[in-house]
Amino acid sequence: MANREYWYNTRTGDVEKGRQSSWADLMGPYATEEEARDALKIAAARNRAFDTAQEEWESDWDDE
Repeated sequence: MANREYWYNTRTGDVEKGRQSSWADLMGPYATEEEARDALKIAAARNRAFDTAQEEWESDWDDE
C-alpha cells in the first residue's frame, strides 16, 4: 500500500510516490498526487477550521 500513497516533502516541495524521505520532512499520506501537491493548502484550511471551532467553543464558555 505504501507505493499507492503520495507524500509532500516540506523540505524540497516535491511530491513523492511512496515514502522516500525522512518522516520529519513529510506531510501525508494522500490518496492522489494532486492532494499531496495541495498539502499546504489542505493544512491551512484545516487549521482555519480548527481555529474557528475553538473560537466558537470558547465563546460558548464566555456566555455562561
